[in-house]
Amino acid sequence: MSEIYTVAIVILAILAVSGLYVGVTNDAVNFLNSAIGSKVAGMKVILAVASAGILLGVISSSGMMEVARNGMFNPAMFTFHEVMTLYIAVMFANVILLDIYNSMGLPTSTTVSLIFCLLGSAVAVSVYKIATHPQLLLADIGDFINTTRAMGIISAILLSVVIAFTCGTIMMWISRLIFSFRYIAVFRRFGALWCGASLTAIVYFALFKALKFVIDGTAFVEWIDRNLLTAIFICWIVCSVLLAFLQLFRINILRLTILSGTFALALAFAGNDLVNFIGVPVAGFDAYSVARAEGSTEIMMSALNENIPANMHLMLMAGIVMIITLWTSRKAMHVTETEISLSSQNNDDESRYGSNLFSRSIVRAAINVSNAVGRVTPDFVKRFVTRRFEYTDIEHSGAPYDMIRATVNLTTSALLISLATSLKLPLSTTYVCFMVAMGSSLADKAWGRESAVYRITGVMTVIVGWFSTAIGGFIIALGTGLLLIWGGNAAFIAVTAVCLYMLVKSNISFKDKKQPVQQQERAEEKNAVDTIVEEVCRMMKLATQIYDRTLVAVFKENRKALKMLIRESDDIYEQSRKLKYSLMPTLRRLKGSGLELSLYYVQVVDYLSEIAKALVHITRPAYEHIDNNHEGLSREQTSDLMRINDEVAEIYGNINRMLTTNDFTEIDTVLIMRDDLFERISATIKSELMRINEGESNTKASMLYLTVLSETKTMVLQARNLLKAQRYFLEHAGMAKNALRYNRNA
Repeated sequence: MSEIYTVAIVILAILAVSGLYVGVTNDAVNFLNSAIGSKVAGMKVILAVASAGILLGVISSSGMMEVARNGMFNPAMFTFHEVMTLYIAVMFANVILLDIYNSMGLPTSTTVSLIFCLLGSAVAVSVYKIATHPQLLLADIGDFINTTRAMGIISAILLSVVIAFTCGTIMMWISRLIFSFRYIAVFRRFGALWCGASLTAIVYFALFKALKFVIDGTAFVEWIDRNLLTAIFICWIVCSVLLAFLQLFRINILRLTILSGTFALALAFAGNDLVNFIGVPVAGFDAYSVARAEGSTEIMMSALNENIPANMHLMLMAGIVMIITLWTSRKAMHVTETEISLSSQNNDDESRYGSNLFSRSIVRAAINVSNAVGRVTPDFVKRFVTRRFEYTDIEHSGAPYDMIRATVNLTTSALLISLATSLKLPLSTTYVCFMVAMGSSLADKAWGRESAVYRITGVMTVIVGWFSTAIGGFIIALGTGLLLIWGGNAAFIAVTAVCLYMLVKSNISFKDKKQPVQQQERAEEKNAVDTIVEEVCRMMKLATQIYDRTLVAVFKENRKALKMLIRESDDIYEQSRKLKYSLMPTLRRLKGSGLELSLYYVQVVDYLSEIAKALVHITRPAYEHIDNNHEGLSREQTSDLMRINDEVAEIYGNINRMLTTNDFTEIDTVLIMRDDLFERISATIKSELMRINEGESNTKASMLYLTVLSETKTMVLQARNLLKAQRYFLEHAGMAKNALRYNRNA
């Protein structure tokens, strides 16, 4: 047997570890978010509970390995060489596809990724066999491919999205109507029964979804199948009594229920989704073992249709890798941020997802329906419902949502997945968990008028990403499979090198991207005033640099530099907008410092936004002028702008120095310099108007020239205003060094 197959097995093993890392990173959102979103316990406790579930789940996952061996294609129709090529293509495509999604922070389905990568790779190898065997026709491709499973996955996407969202909305609305946000008094009386029902659903889910391969066929399972309603009722009574007993000792049974649900979902994840990460490498190793025993690479792989027991040592090793990834992966936390931000009760940064016509239409339709229902609903009913849904943070944990909603998320997800399993419906765990969370957040009025349009856009982005997983996985695997099967060893080496490079580059670049976020998180832990000062200083320095580089690029007619400067100015404007949208949480952090401090902070942010807007109004016209190949600025225009640029640089240099040092002793000097600059700009504009009247100036160049002068005046004016507001802000914060010496009318 050629050594290339040994190398292929080693590559599959490496990609299996990488697949475990990428897969856990993506799917951790399914079983961690309810616990993280409600801050039910410390992160270490949550991860420990999930780790225990994963470790138990890997023991019960062997039955699912058949999906990779023969779920999407008929191995008896392929030789060992073709099967190994197929599996290598699947792993390359699967790992890269999921890594792209994780880097974007979008949760997707590893099941869909595996199935459609298998399908695409199998089609590629089948096309090769048909093309190289004259007796085979394209119509015979049905003998090679199992399309039933792919159709099941497509139906799963549709079922999961609609059913999970609807059920999550209904269950949350009923639960909130019972308990409200001020749930403590009601929960003392009915909490044990309610949590008992939740725990019953979670236990049933753990037994019949996560551990079904362990207990299947036993007398216990047969009795439950015959007496399902009785068994559920007994379990509910037992759980309720146990929780009521624990409640007597002031134990928070909500925490126990949420952690139990986290354990059960992690158990199911490891037990059923492990095949998505290592199923293909294990199947490849089985094929390698069969071919090696026969001593031939041309034997047909009908042996893969047999039930081959999984190697328990490999299962345990995979479980350990999954647990290590869970504790160390930064991307896993990045993916969880998407779901938590979309379901959070807090509307601090809802605009990050943008809006589109579809989301705006949905919100308008929902408002119209709500108004219509409100007109026929009795007033006393509306008052009752309104009181039940008045948000109050009684837990004071600062969590995105409370433990009532976290329990609903876990219970509804467990019920739906268990029901789908018993009815043999192919619902996706990822889709169920995500859409239940979205439905519960809608019912909980987390999607208010201020945030609904943005959150719907975010949800639709994720849903479109799910569908594109299938298309992308199929195309990537198809292309990779064709390249490998026709390119031989050279293509195998090239694709291996390219894919490993892409994975390494992706992880390195992700760490680089996350570094500013981590710095921002550390800054938020500091004093709010320090954070504000640092952000203002940073953005003002960037604005100064962009302005200077823009004028230089205009003088040199450097189109490439101007195009880059447009992106930079847009970025700084977007950052200033985010500062505006973060006003509410920042003001809440400053509420203990008095209204004056908050007032000056609002002014600082507003002036900073105006500076950024003026900068955009300079860079865009400048780029459009050069991009359209218009005549450049005249010698007189260039000379005037160079002198003005020097004065602006001097003014901004003084402003930045004062902002950085918090020393405002030269604030009067800046005022004098500003007035001198404005006089020069006025004189320069008059000179340009005279040149226009005398026909000595180009129309397009004059319009650009006047635009730059006007926006420069705005930038300097707003910078001076920002400096004053920053001085008063720091003065009230007790940080300015010399501000108290000066009269506020300066």
